[in-house]
Amino acid sequence: MAIVKLGQLLKSGTGDKLERLVEHSQNMGNLAQLLKASLPTNVADHLLAANLKEPGELVLICSSSSWAARLRYESENLLKAARKAGIQADRCSIKVHRP
Repeated sequence: MAIVKLGQLLKSGTGDKLERLVEHSQNMGNLAQLLKASLPTNVADHLLAANLKEPGELVLICSSSSWAARLRYESENLLKAARKAGIQADRCSIKVHRP
């Protein structure tokens, strides 16, 4: 069995599921970074991930229920930041990561 380096696999240009998964993951990371930039530093540290669900739902993942409450307080600012970046979002839901 031949060993294929991950970089070669990702550059294969086949348009397969793995490439779409990697692209989606990169987009989620970019979205999280964009949203973190609109938050106070102490709050941004607890925003773990962000995603968009159809239609227009911004989904945030945070580290605890207390930080979820704080992010809910910031939800309108987060939606404004998303819209400013050209993201169509009209509501925000926040979930807690349970390790």
